[in-house]
Amino acid sequence: MDDRVAGALSLPDDWPAHPDLSLALNRMGSFDWDLDSGLMHMDQAALDVFDLRADEYDNKPTTLGIRVPPDEGVRLDAMVTEALKSGLTNYGAYFRMVRRDGSLQWTHTQGFVRRDTTGRPRRIIGIVRDATQELADSTARRDLDVERRRRTSLVEATTAALAHARTVKDVIDVLKNSQGLAHLGATSLVMGLIEAGRIHLVADGPEGAFVPGTRYTRTDEDYPMSEVVRTLGPRFIESAEDFADSYPVLWPHISHLGITSAAYLPLIAQARPIGALGLLYSDKNGFTGDERNLLVALGSSIAQSLQRAMLYEQEHDLAEGLQQAMLPRRIPEVPGAQIAVRYRSARLGRDIGGDWYDVIPLPGGRVGTVIGDVQGHDTHAAAVMGQLRIVLRAYAAEGHSPATVMARASVFLHELDTDRFATCTYAEADLTTGVVQVVRAGHVDPLVRDADGNCRKVLVEGGLPLGLSAEFGRLEYPVSTVELDPGQTMVLFTDGLVELPGADLDEGMQLLTAMIRNGPQDLQRLADQLCESVDERGGEDDVAVLLLRRKAAHAPQAGGRLQQHVGQNDPEALSSARHMIRAAVRAWGAKERADEVELAADELTTNALMHTDGGAIVTIRVLTGPERRLRVDVEDRSSALPRRRDAGESGVSGRGLMLVDRLADAWGVESRGTGKCVWCEFVIPPRD
Repeated sequence: MDDRVAGALSLPDDWPAHPDLSLALNRMGSFDWDLDSGLMHMDQAALDVFDLRADEYDNKPTTLGIRVPPDEGVRLDAMVTEALKSGLTNYGAYFRMVRRDGSLQWTHTQGFVRRDTTGRPRRIIGIVRDATQELADSTARRDLDVERRRRTSLVEATTAALAHARTVKDVIDVLKNSQGLAHLGATSLVMGLIEAGRIHLVADGPEGAFVPGTRYTRTDEDYPMSEVVRTLGPRFIESAEDFADSYPVLWPHISHLGITSAAYLPLIAQARPIGALGLLYSDKNGFTGDERNLLVALGSSIAQSLQRAMLYEQEHDLAEGLQQAMLPRRIPEVPGAQIAVRYRSARLGRDIGGDWYDVIPLPGGRVGTVIGDVQGHDTHAAAVMGQLRIVLRAYAAEGHSPATVMARASVFLHELDTDRFATCTYAEADLTTGVVQVVRAGHVDPLVRDADGNCRKVLVEGGLPLGLSAEFGRLEYPVSTVELDPGQTMVLFTDGLVELPGADLDEGMQLLTAMIRNGPQDLQRLADQLCESVDERGGEDDVAVLLLRRKAAHAPQAGGRLQQHVGQNDPEALSSARHMIRAAVRAWGAKERADEVELAADELTTNALMHTDGGAIVTIRVLTGPERRLRVDVEDRSSALPRRRDAGESGVSGRGLMLVDRLADAWGVESRGTGKCVWCEFVIPPRD
């Protein structure tokens, strides 16, 4: 037989049909708590002690929380748990509860632990009673020492709660929500902070207590907070008459609140006043010596927490201002694109991060977009971010390829006097063709959202983070090519957007993808929603977001170009160049010549890779004039000029320039300072 069943203790069949008469006569209620089921059965007398009707109680101890304050509940739970674990057979405690009308009642409970034959606790049988009068009697004065110690511990408990308060609002919320006011008997509080020589009221007190014209008051005015700030001493108002006589300007505005006494305390930190606190009472007259000492100690603790909170807010504002100053002040208008950017600062005081975004207009209808994150959460990270943003922008504006931009930025960061590294994604988009060249340095992959809302992750082969790639001599950054159709949106972001407490990055990416898929079409609203989602889940890292949507295709400008560096022994770069050319030809309205252009460009690129050192740079652009032409340039570092020759007997080599000559409308060779450029041109139809 199951020993749990064998040793179980059950209630009498008729319980509580016949409660003990002696308990009822002494206004005591009884309870029987079945520890296996978790149900606590209470008789009517016990329900009367808790001021509950039978239909309000569902036999679950947690339901008593509507009468028992949270800190009292925690104390009682800890006491019962200790009794069960330590093998005690009984326990007892006094505690406060709040009756239906809001009044406080002292209550006493005594419990007896019943265990089975194995010693395992099965039931707790006990009594509850109203102990308010008992504690008021002289025979129970020794128990008042417990209350005095408990009042003292209130300062300690409040101080512990205030230690986690970061802002002034947090401090006020702790005071209002920690049950401290209820234990002290106060019905509400008011608080003012000194700002520019005046007292700024930051907590208004009960509803209807605000007095017009008192949001900001001078310290020499006839108000209790002004008085305690001037004198640096507390002011205890013993009665309504005392209040009316002492402050005739204020009292007529608050006399309807039923205030019978009040305690105003100066908030002093580092020997200077920073504000004042007022506690208002509705059922109290006068203050004992112990109460005054307790309130003064409480005021000192609150003042220290307020000073920390005010310093935190100042540091956070300073750090956020520094971060914002290093981000672009405005985003340029980019023809053919809609752009939305957002930056959400970290929620850790001075601990700002190095997240940034940038939008760089480039010649020929192109635009560079940057998203990055410098390691660390401090002002040094922000300073490094500012320098890195500037050099990335400079390298991109100089016309370097995306891979070169990233490599040079890595060298710059490595040579900078810092031990920080940075992750980054640089995307260069040609908005006339939709071709986007993406380089990733240890950063999270971007997302692409289709015009119909579908969203997917774009896998971009990446290199080491900036700084590390230079340190380890691995400056090769592969370039991935993505095509954006009109209406599609590229989403670049830092990892703070996908970091979830207790979850890995993949889960965060899945959540973000679903959020973008179901998000609004309006780009600005979508950017706002993404940042709001971080606030909702309590994210503490900073976040940068950049959304780039390609609008309907527009005519290319003269001199517009796409460029791709192809290194030797880099088949992926060669494939990326072919992809770029194919997409550009189609987008520029020359689809009927796409095969010819791609084949000619491929031959020129292959020749450069086979017969020279150092790779090649492939550039494709549209030339406007009497006739519209598409031009392909292949640059290399060799000064040796190519020559056209017949194919050998094998027919494998020697065909390159012959093919170019047959396919292109014109071709030639130009000497450059560090090598040469072999080019070919194709006449393409005029664009509507």
